[in-house]
Amino acid sequence: MAADLNEKVKRYEGLLRAALQKAGFAPIEQSHMYKVAQDYRSMASSYYNDGLHFMETDDPVNALVCFSYGHAWLDAGARLGLFDVDDDVLFTI
Repeated sequence: MAADLNEKVKRYEGLLRAALQKAGFAPIEQSHMYKVAQDYRSMASSYYNDGLHFMETDDPVNALVCFSYGHAWLDAGARLGLFDVDDDVLFTI
């Protein structure tokens, strides 16, 4: 059975929203890595907002792409130690 695109878009939107809420910065504020963490989070947040826009304009394919890319930024940041996370469902840790 083929995947239901609209269900997948809603699920990935929820996953990215939850990941954005849980991804706290790990580096100390005065460090270069804190700025890197801010950049990664900013990219994830921008992709999240873009995905919402594509949902509103009835473009589920691009919405899914945005939510997937946004989550990838957070997941990569978690693997690099930029985010303090302990959820092995939302993040690859």
